[in-house]
Amino acid sequence: MEVVVAAKQKAKKHIHLFYCSECEELALKIAASSDAIELQSINWRSFDDGFPNLFINKAHDIRGQHVAFLASFSSPSVIFEQISVIFALPKLFIASFTLVLPFFPTGSFERVEEEGDVATAFTLARILSMIPKSRGGPTSVVIYDIHALQERFYFGDDVLPCFETGIPLLLQRLRQLPDAENITIAFPDDGAWKRFHKLLQHFPMIVCNKVREGDKRIVRIKEGLPEGRHVVIVDDLVQSGGTLRECQKVLALHGAAKVSAYVTHAVFPKQSYERFMASSSAGPGDQFAYFWITDSCPHTVKAIGQRPPFEVLSLAGSIADALQI
Repeated sequence: MEVVVAAKQKAKKHIHLFYCSECEELALKIAASSDAIELQSINWRSFDDGFPNLFINKAHDIRGQHVAFLASFSSPSVIFEQISVIFALPKLFIASFTLVLPFFPTGSFERVEEEGDVATAFTLARILSMIPKSRGGPTSVVIYDIHALQERFYFGDDVLPCFETGIPLLLQRLRQLPDAENITIAFPDDGAWKRFHKLLQHFPMIVCNKVREGDKRIVRIKEGLPEGRHVVIVDDLVQSGGTLRECQKVLALHGAAKVSAYVTHAVFPKQSYERFMASSSAGPGDQFAYFWITDSCPHTVKAIGQRPPFEVLSLAGSIADALQI
């Protein structure tokens, strides 16, 4: 009987986790959430001409071990140095290699609408598909809430894309709210509905869309009833936040008691998060009750902290679990 129980309790893999500089805080949280993860370090240096001068510490010690790298491609300027490390690690005679890239930054640039458009989502996927195999086989690439699920087909056969989601973190937080029984989920467009509705199907739902009126595109409610409800807008990412703000206004206009938002990836270029701060709102009816984000974009998390209405839901535990797949 004890043998059967022991067989069912699969031993955890011991993971050596390397990370880029801007992901240090997230890496520390991942290691703190699991005793099977050991942090390792890289010397991120540069030569006088600006090109990377990199060194993987304890390279000999990781032979035969399971290794992962936590990446953040927050700007084109940091991608090359990280790609250099990502391509080097599997060649150090390691047992397996996993790349954790919480935010796939070119995911929304996946379509060619006219001749001359460059689908950079495909370009980045092709680069990652060239990661060398480790002794254990192809690299696993863990990505959270990629913009379009069909982008899995952009990756070649020499890597194994593993698509995870931050929605369980949102569900856990919603259960803690005093008005948890009064939640309605709203989607800013049909694309967000297609992407997430199956993960949230036990909630009442609202779908918004944009319609053209003259030279303007107006957000309207396509279906669903917000009156008297705490409505939570769900999407994969936010850039300027213009669409979320317009959704909030139309939901409030139709009687929503509260409006909150959740996005997995808070990109917020040019400090566009400031438009959601209480001090930047026109009045109480123009404010979000909560704005939940994850720590997939470290620069944003560092900039906004936990200033209302923002709350950071950490991916650390989820990433630790994904590393055991």
